[in-house]
Amino acid sequence: MIRYFLFILVIIMTALAFGIFGVTIVQSFWYAPDTEIEVPIETDTAENPAHYPERIRIPRLGIDTGVQHVGVNASGNMAVPTNYTDTAWYKYGPAPGEGGSAVIAGHVNNGLGLSGVFERLSELETGDDIYVTRADGKEVHFVVAGKRSYPYDDAPADVIFNPSGSVRLNLITCEGKWVKKDKTYDQRLVVFTKLAGD
Repeated sequence: MIRYFLFILVIIMTALAFGIFGVTIVQSFWYAPDTEIEVPIETDTAENPAHYPERIRIPRLGIDTGVQHVGVNASGNMAVPTNYTDTAWYKYGPAPGEGGSAVIAGHVNNGLGLSGVFERLSELETGDDIYVTRADGKEVHFVVAGKRSYPYDDAPADVIFNPSGSVRLNLITCEGKWVKKDKTYDQRLVVFTKLAGD
């Protein structure tokens, strides 16, 4: 009986080890996280650290998760979250609630089917609510104004990352077909939102 129990225990531990190894391989080789580079502080346009986002809540999608603060990767693009459950705010742009377009990104999946936080982002419709909780505890309310897809190598940065103008929040994720050589999808889905009441 004890031998049988030990045999079952070994099988379970082996399965867990393979599972952990598999996840590590996927994250390291298939959909490796970005390596951020330092950018001079002069490019940081967020006005007040108290405005930095801490959480994002999207009731329609059942999302209530943390917000990492990221810069740019070695390719000069916005870095991405370090996991599939958090989102990431572009820290060199406006904070949510400040003038201009704040940008928050999230993974759609890991390329092998593991769901990402923004997997269902395309389901958002005009008028849907989005709430961002800032470091000062204030919750800023946005509503969806529209959405659009762009080629991954030709998305209009000046539109998505507009540092001035009306208070906006743009949510971004991947969609489309997998581009094996670049380890990414061929489209970027952008959900454009505006401050509620504007």
